[in-house]
Amino acid sequence: MKNLLNISIDDISPHPKSSTRVLERCFELIKIFPDIKFTLFIPVSYWRTMNPQTATTVPLQIDQFKEFCDTLISLPENNFELGYHGYHHGIPGVSDNDEMQSLSYEHCCQMLEQVFKVANLANLKEKFEPILRPPAWRMSKDSFRACKDMGIEILALSPYDNEELTLYGNGNSPQDSYEGEDKKFEKVIYYNCNPPLNKLSLFPTTEIVYHACEWDNNYLDVKKTLSLSRFLKENLEKIEFVFMGEM
Repeated sequence: MKNLLNISIDDISPHPKSSTRVLERCFELIKIFPDIKFTLFIPVSYWRTMNPQTATTVPLQIDQFKEFCDTLISLPENNFELGYHGYHHGIPGVSDNDEMQSLSYEHCCQMLEQVFKVANLANLKEKFEPILRPPAWRMSKDSFRACKDMGIEILALSPYDNEELTLYGNGNSPQDSYEGEDKKFEKVIYYNCNPPLNKLSLFPTTEIVYHACEWDNNYLDVKKTLSLSRFLKENLEKIEFVFMGEM
């Protein structure tokens, strides 16, 4: 039996430094591995407010960026699927991450209603799979039930309860925020590799995560693409490329 492998990329948005430019690296890999699978996580109204170097004055709602949406619509279905990555991604004026960490059931449902509304406005609702990765991997206990009731079928989460990923949030680990609810959700995909924080390794189910943010240490740049390509070539006979629903 082969090892199932998926590659996901977070924060693809109309932001000039967290854009579709990362797709250039994906297409380089597709030329080498025609069956490679990417799950792209999209914050539908990305809004960073805390760091002047990355902040925007208004949220970047995807339906207002036709070229961005057209790029996503035109992606080859054999290689790409879309997943949800929150509404603003952060809490405006409070944090650039952690949008779902403290949400009540009602507020999470309201947020997801807005997410689906924007996806419809962008003519992308049919392109999105019922997959969600909460920003910075954090989500409240109540958000699990809200996601299920709102039609989310797969959650892409972190397996770690004491990790370096506190860099992406307020110091609390992702697993702490779940309060054990992740173990009750029907289908959860935990990532294994977060280069360079977690090295590339092969597991029975391998989820490799990168970011589209050019300021992020995990950004899929040329160097990381070459490293990933070498890793895949070394293990190609052991790998089956899959989308998240097949993991």
